[in-house]
Amino acid sequence: MNTSQTYLITGASSGLGLAVAKNLALKRQKVIAVARGEEKLIQLKSSHSDFVSIHVGDVTDDNFLMNLTASLPEKIHGVFINAGGPPAGRFEDLSISEWDDAYQLVIRWKIQLVKHLLPVFLKQNYGRFLFSESTSVTRPVSNLVLSNSLRMAIVGLVRTLVTEYKSTGITFNVLAPGFHETKAIERLYKKLSEQKNISLTEAKKQLDESIPVGHTGDPQDYAELASWLLSDAASFVTGQVFNIDGGVSV
Repeated sequence: MNTSQTYLITGASSGLGLAVAKNLALKRQKVIAVARGEEKLIQLKSSHSDFVSIHVGDVTDDNFLMNLTASLPEKIHGVFINAGGPPAGRFEDLSISEWDDAYQLVIRWKIQLVKHLLPVFLKQNYGRFLFSESTSVTRPVSNLVLSNSLRMAIVGLVRTLVTEYKSTGITFNVLAPGFHETKAIERLYKKLSEQKNISLTEAKKQLDESIPVGHTGDPQDYAELASWLLSDAASFVTGQVFNIDGGVSV
């Protein structure tokens, strides 16, 4: 990445979204960082003031999303579509209202964002859509029935968009991360410890042992791949799901 380009990053205040935003800024790319956590966004901007602008709000809110996309610069090169995951739990643990909420979080706003950005990308004959989902799109993850079920819809969407928008200079891809050292993984440690009546330390140990490489992932490694897929160099890569899960999906 030599030429400075502009990228929209959602869920940019923590976890994998923050890692991607920082990685792009360090590569001297312009980042439009979006999240609900104002304090963390301000910290991100202060660390990379020349390359980061911020928008505080909830991407699942239609009005915020409409105002956000209306405020974007005329030319934008790519978008990293990312948000926190739905609650952990087994099928019997979850109410229908929790399923409805998960649809809003995992699917609906992403479709709306694509609808806002597609005309922009089509006009400039270039664009990168990169969705951050979960290794659960490859195989079910224990205690994550909401993620297992709903995230697969995004893979179907991506592969459909590839066929409907051929020869447009636009690519659509999915990153499928496994367990990474972010705050999001703490909910899995907690759920595992409760279900097995073990300590959080033991829950982490058991989870690490379930991963073929023997440890959880580094968000910075994930961010490197995301940055490449958002770049000009990835023009021949589209409709793909990239598992970044330490070999769990093998």
